[in-house]
Amino acid sequence: MNDETISPAAPLFTRPTEAKGAPRHVIPQRESLPATAKQIVEDETILDGNARLNLATFVSTWMDDEAKDVYTSSFDKNMIDKDEYPQTAAIEDNCWRMLANLWNSPDAGHSIGTSTIGSSEACMLGGLAFKRRWQQLRRAQGKDASTPNLVMSSAVQVCWEKFCNYFDVEARFVPITEEHKTLDGHDLEKYVDENTIGVVAIMGVTYTGMYEPVAQIAAALDAIQERTGLDIPIHVDGASGGMIAPFLQPDLVWDFRLERVHSISTSGHKYGLVYPGLGWVVWREARWLPEDLIFKVSYLGGEMPTFALNFSRPGAQVLLQYYLFLRLGFEGYRAVQQESQDVAKYLAAGIGALDAFDLWNDGSDIPVFAWRLKKGHTDNWTLYDLQDRLRMRGWLVPAYPMPDDLTDITVQRIVVRNGLSMDLAQSLLADIQREVAYLDGLQSPMPTAAATSAFHH
Repeated sequence: MNDETISPAAPLFTRPTEAKGAPRHVIPQRESLPATAKQIVEDETILDGNARLNLATFVSTWMDDEAKDVYTSSFDKNMIDKDEYPQTAAIEDNCWRMLANLWNSPDAGHSIGTSTIGSSEACMLGGLAFKRRWQQLRRAQGKDASTPNLVMSSAVQVCWEKFCNYFDVEARFVPITEEHKTLDGHDLEKYVDENTIGVVAIMGVTYTGMYEPVAQIAAALDAIQERTGLDIPIHVDGASGGMIAPFLQPDLVWDFRLERVHSISTSGHKYGLVYPGLGWVVWREARWLPEDLIFKVSYLGGEMPTFALNFSRPGAQVLLQYYLFLRLGFEGYRAVQQESQDVAKYLAAGIGALDAFDLWNDGSDIPVFAWRLKKGHTDNWTLYDLQDRLRMRGWLVPAYPMPDDLTDITVQRIVVRNGLSMDLAQSLLADIQREVAYLDGLQSPMPTAAATSAFHH
């Protein structure tokens, strides 16, 4: 017996559940027809924005039809069931080894890695490896191991703040400034000490898209080691740049070519081009992942290591990543990422040409760039007003304050992903030009409602 007490052939919107409205906070007492439940879900999400016009998110919003077939056929695979899905487990192993080689591991056979739900989990695994290894060394030396700290930019992604909070590590933030727009090794000696478990370097700062110069950070740590004996490793948060730099800036040294880089994480669901959620983390050498963080599960009559924070998690995205590695290859990835960067540079040039704006960066690192309102341009509107005007045309282009020590600066940012074509970019630029002209034509200030940021990591 279901709630649809009239014929299933009755017009959809006259059925009882549709006519009354669905409950919001309690499970309904009786079932509905599948078509009715499906329609309610579709109706309630119809006001969501168009994902491809969301220029706030780094997360993939488009895959081809063959990828969707792979996804549909593997919805039911649980990545942790390695004995039941041994080939999916083998494919996961193949993928992180491909990444180890992509990131110039000196010997991928001696590396170790895993898939994760996203790069946040991957970052936390990298941080945990740092903390556990530091604790073991301190205890072996008979020293206190209760006050670890982790050094990072003030523009770090929020997952690192979560890591420090959840796992009792002091977060030491090196402020970014107009002179030092990223963590670049400047004054690093003021932040590290014998309790520092590692330094985080970001390949693609969330706020602006800029690379932090990992080689420069490593050189600063080399100099610190020469003076103090402190041997401090680096984790590269390559959530975005880890899948951009190898293809677009192959000569940039940021990866396992630097011996001080112990681990690298990335988002498969960002510029890895896979639907959410998928991340990867790889250690340069297996010795940098403490053995007591690894659990053993049965696999093909033997044992398979597992060290993710999550247990049950989808295997479908791992298969999607493998599909894309096979489908695109190195040259295909290079072409896709180059097109995204070309679009980003086109948009940055067009926005930078407007009298109202100063570019913060131009998309020449990852295909992401930010701009600010030119000082003294107007008192009648802000970037939050432009954000709202663009939202009315369907575009989500976030405005937000910069991190600590630069919070007086508001920027606006565009993330270019696969699916934002040059044709769409031309439409976007025309809309920005049109809305800026409208705002510049105001004779008095816009109403001063509370500024609402659409900024999302």
